[in-house]
Amino acid sequence: MDEPITDHAEHGGITVSGVRRTFGSVHAVADASLSVPPGSVTALIGPNGSGKTTLMLMLATLLAPDAGQIRIAGHDPVTDPAAVRARMGWMPDALGSWPTLSPRAALTVTGQMYRMSPAAAAARAEELLLLADLGELADRPSRVLSRGQKQRLSLARALVHSPRVLLLDEPASGLDPAARRDLRDLIRRLAGDGVAVLISSHVLAELDEMADAAVYLAAGRTASAAAVATSAARHRSWRIRALDPDVLARALAVSAEPAAAVTVDNLGTLVQVATPEDAAALLARLVGAGVAVTEFGPAVGTLEHTFLELNRPEVTR
Repeated sequence: MDEPITDHAEHGGITVSGVRRTFGSVHAVADASLSVPPGSVTALIGPNGSGKTTLMLMLATLLAPDAGQIRIAGHDPVTDPAAVRARMGWMPDALGSWPTLSPRAALTVTGQMYRMSPAAAAARAEELLLLADLGELADRPSRVLSRGQKQRLSLARALVHSPRVLLLDEPASGLDPAARRDLRDLIRRLAGDGVAVLISSHVLAELDEMADAAVYLAAGRTASAAAVATSAARHRSWRIRALDPDVLARALAVSAEPAAAVTVDNLGTLVQVATPEDAAALLARLVGAGVAVTEFGPAVGTLEHTFLELNRPEVTR
């Protein structure tokens, strides 16, 4: 039997314990547990078909779990969905919008759905149009918006009622680089204001720049803390560039660990390094040897490295 989750309405985060959901013979979510504290951003990471969307739909009160427990801001989405929806903002992967309504009208109507007065809903819509940089498009029908503009409208709509919990599914899809930067800044600002944010994305480099923690999902199961720690600590590739690649190659032949794998591609030189401390020591040796190093850093981010290592067949979850 699942241990009960303490139900405190004042708790502003997300708690999931032993959640399962099947569709016939398909175990979409087999065993998921996670916690997102207030004032933090947690990344939900997993390959296609891992159960991320099904889990998000359960958190958003749109699917009921077959087993396990969920609390959103202290409330059960199965027994008290209205209380959850009042405290949670939900941004799905694709915007379900009224194509003939303008962004201004869509946001105003959404505010009224959350029982705001017409005046309060209109004022909130104006705030969010500025926040989402949709001012010039405020009165055009939503059907003419680009993918990125629809994403910004979807996020604005999720924020209408100033939620304390935010669920974001691929929020950066279709955004240009400047809009992606603004999105990262906004999400961190919301977390700084105490919002609990769970964000699912396949662009792990972006999650590296905004997430405080990560939950890894594969075959419907969340990876154990031990498996995550083991995968994160495995050897990883560091990319090195220098003004003179030949000087770098000769220095690596002397400075790199004897068992380190060194490969060269069009983007520079890759060296397998065990720990960040070993990487710092290698950089010091190269500089000491007179190599003019112009770039030195992990070839992929921490989240991508951990994800790839977790999905190796030999990793035990």
